[in-house]
Amino acid sequence: MAGVHFVGGEKGGVGKSVVSRLLAQFFIDHQLSFVGLDGDASHPALLRYYSDRSEPLEIHELESMDRIVEYALAEPDRRVLVDLPAQSALAVRRWVDGGDVTAIASEDELPICFWHVTDGGFDSVELLSALVQQYAKEVGYVIVRNHGRSRDFSQLNDSQAIAEVRALGGRVIDLPELHPAAMYRIDRYGSSFWAAGNDTTSELRLSTMDRRRVQKWIQRVYGEFDALGDLL
Repeated sequence: MAGVHFVGGEKGGVGKSVVSRLLAQFFIDHQLSFVGLDGDASHPALLRYYSDRSEPLEIHELESMDRIVEYALAEPDRRVLVDLPAQSALAVRRWVDGGDVTAIASEDELPICFWHVTDGGFDSVELLSALVQQYAKEVGYVIVRNHGRSRDFSQLNDSQAIAEVRALGGRVIDLPELHPAAMYRIDRYGSSFWAAGNDTTSELRLSTMDRRRVQKWIQRVYGEFDALGDLL
C-alpha cells in the first residue's frame, strides 16, 4: 500500500538512516515507486546513497514539508519515504496540526505510518510513549528494535507504550545486527547495501565472507518487511 512513511525515533544514533536506506532498497528491489525526502542535514543518507530518487527536506519550512502530501496525492502508487533527523517531533507535529494533515489523509485515504527505530533504552521508550500520545489512532506505527544498537529490549517489551502500539494495530519488527566491520566499510566508502552484497569491482571490495554476511542480513531484513504485509 502506498502512503507516507516517516522514519524516526527522535533519539540520535538509533539507526534511523539505516532503516531508511533499507526501505529504499526494498522498494527498488520490489519495483515499488517511491520518492525519498531526506530531512537529516547532518547525515543525509538517502541523498548520499539514493540521490537519483531523493530530495532534501527542510523540516522547519512549511513549503518544503508540504511536498510530502503533494507527492503522495499526485501519484497514489508512490510511497513517500521521509528520513527524519533527531529531535524533529515538534516541527513535524506543528506541520501536521497547522495543515490538518491527518484530516487530509483520512479524506483521501492516504496511509501515514511512523517508523520508530529504537535501542530499547529508557529515553527511546519514553519518546515512543510521547509519539503514541500525540497521534493515537490517527496514524500507523512500526516499532523497529535495532539489534545493532542493543541486545536488551526487555524495558521496551514490558512497557505500556508498546502495549498501546499493539492495541492500535501497530507492528513490531526486528532489525538484525550486521557485522560491525562490514558496516564500517560500507559507510566509509559510501556504498549502498545492494552494492556491498553484490559489487566486487568497487573500491569497497568486501571479503567474500562479508559480502555473504551482507546478503544474508538483507534477506533477514526483507523477511521482517515482508511480514508487514500490505503496509509496504
